[in-house]
Amino acid sequence: MANKAVLQPIGKRVVVTADVVEEKTSGGLIVPPSANEDKKPASGTVAALGMVNDKEFKFTVKVGDKVYFKKYSPEEIEIDGTKYLVLEEEDILAIVK
Repeated sequence: MANKAVLQPIGKRVVVTADVVEEKTSGGLIVPPSANEDKKPASGTVAALGMVNDKEFKFTVKVGDKVYFKKYSPEEIEIDGTKYLVLEEEDILAIVK
């Protein structure tokens, strides 16, 4: 189940809760947090959809979808210790089925 976002995006934007960046390699090596500072998330779960005045616009994604998106496109916002990403729907590359 998706986290309930405390943000209401405006327009054709989507709020995503990012997946946690792995801190262990597939070989079992522990990666120190300082090595992950440059690593931006590229996947997450849709938490909220924007409010669009254009009645003909329909989002392709829905709340709860796991998605992959362009790595450097989202804006990061932190509220009460939870990190949210806000991005345009067109920056979403795929939905995981």
